[in-house]
Amino acid sequence: MTVTLLRLPNSWLTVSKDFRQIYELQYCILSNLLDYNSSLVAPYERPALSKGYLLPEAAARLPSFHTCVGANEERLTPKWYKEHGVELVLGTGVKSADVKRKTLLTTTGETISYKFLIIATGARALKLEEFGVNGSDAENVCYLRDISDANRLVNAIQSSPGGNAVVIGGGYIGMECAASLVINKINVTMVFPEAHCMARLLTPKIASYYEEYYKSRGVKFIKGTVLSSFDFDSNGKVTDVTLRDGTKLSVDMVVVGIRIRPNTGLFEGQLTLEKGGIKVNGMFQSSNSSVYAIGDVAAFPVKAFGEKRRLEHVDSARKSAKHAVSSIMEPDKTGEFDYIPFFYSRVFTLSWQFYGDNAGEVVYYGDLSASGSTFGAYWVNKGHVVGAFLEGGTREEYEAIAKTTTLRPAVEDLTELERQGLGFAVAVSQKPVALPPPIEVSGSTSGLLLEKPLYAWHATAGVVLAASIAAFAYFYGKRRRRW
Repeated sequence: MTVTLLRLPNSWLTVSKDFRQIYELQYCILSNLLDYNSSLVAPYERPALSKGYLLPEAAARLPSFHTCVGANEERLTPKWYKEHGVELVLGTGVKSADVKRKTLLTTTGETISYKFLIIATGARALKLEEFGVNGSDAENVCYLRDISDANRLVNAIQSSPGGNAVVIGGGYIGMECAASLVINKINVTMVFPEAHCMARLLTPKIASYYEEYYKSRGVKFIKGTVLSSFDFDSNGKVTDVTLRDGTKLSVDMVVVGIRIRPNTGLFEGQLTLEKGGIKVNGMFQSSNSSVYAIGDVAAFPVKAFGEKRRLEHVDSARKSAKHAVSSIMEPDKTGEFDYIPFFYSRVFTLSWQFYGDNAGEVVYYGDLSASGSTFGAYWVNKGHVVGAFLEGGTREEYEAIAKTTTLRPAVEDLTELERQGLGFAVAVSQKPVALPPPIEVSGSTSGLLLEKPLYAWHATAGVVLAASIAAFAYFYGKRRRRW
């Protein structure tokens, strides 16, 4: 496994008594998650790859999206690591790990001992060959997981002006890449087996809104089928795509986005795995007390849902990195991770945010038939709002749905909730903070029921955190719209 290693003197991925160094360190570890496989490039923020990096004009390029830290968004360039005493080891593979002996063996033959190890290996893109289709090595077949993938995709776009592209997959990568291809004047056909795009998150009704918008921009959808095979020319380039339903499409390029798989290989048989990742407690500590896992690779207890989940999103990665470092450096002052899942996307002129869980009955509001409109939805489970979605909101409105999801207010009348629409979240967010109902967290470090008085300031802290997430996402989108 080729990884990016971040090492400080006398230990591995840790140790500094200075709090500012701790704060900076958490982002160093996180950046490894964001791009563990680009072995010769200092860590950077992956969201740029499916957005600004693919633009035909004023495209985002390093060092503009190296990972950053602090309110002033100081870029973590190679120079930064050197100045802060962090040894950034690029182009080095980790051949094996021994968590009992607390050692790592690199491909160069070096044995590294550690006091604490933070696993931030992220995940890899699933290849077509894992589904019985050959052709991933063709120069016009592209994935998008790291900067080398992005460069390959940019080259394919530039060599196919006005050409035809097939995008395999209807999730995050598929949707964002399709939008970027359209902006580059490429004709796009999306193919996926589900009944609608973003099936793991969006309802059919919400997904239909985005599909109709994409259609208005020239994108074609072929749903309910999958890729079967490729045809190649004498140079090994893909010329045609054949689908399982018999459809054959002429192509100049293919983009594949068919989920990811956590990079757990080094630790299988040594650490407890769950939900495809490394099982951790509310402090991000694995089954070995000296080993922590964060980001895409970690399956951690989500208090709001009462179960362990593995979340594949940059916000979860950032927050889990911060908490893991705090757990190591200040264990007596660090409680269990309390996180409301957050997802967002920006394509074309559209921008949405989602908080919480998409479980229970769905209540829609706003106009889902008009392009460019503001609309949203609540998910109500067991009489409480557990999730909220909003398209086209303002900063204050996004903060309102974030607070509402954190507070999980009770709802008795779904018709009235629909009538109030976004106003319900705005009103809830302006009320004095009340504790959300208790939930038993399965697999937490304490195993206890989160009962009555956890103190009101705990709930207040959760609301403040949710608001900060919403504000950051809104600011991030406005400031870096071209990403």
